[in-house]
Amino acid sequence: MRRSQHHGKKNPVGGATSAERLRGRAHSCRPGRTERWAPQDDDPELGATTAEYGIVMLAAVGFAGLLVVILRSEEVREMLLGVIRTALSSG
Repeated sequence: MRRSQHHGKKNPVGGATSAERLRGRAHSCRPGRTERWAPQDDDPELGATTAEYGIVMLAAVGFAGLLVVILRSEEVREMLLGVIRTALSSG
């Protein structure tokens, strides 16, 4: 069945269309299973996960930038090479 023919029909597994699941109207994944909490439009925390993900990504990029600056330092490079040489020669 092509996608255009399936649009708007009920999903045989979940019982809800993908559009209903995206709007938070589908409560269970499969018939007979316990219902899951689904966010509603008036939920004050709606989108909080996305914001938290954005903050974590910004922190990760900042940390990566800091590592690049530190690793470009000649002293740090020599120290790391010394640690690697010691580890390889002791085995």
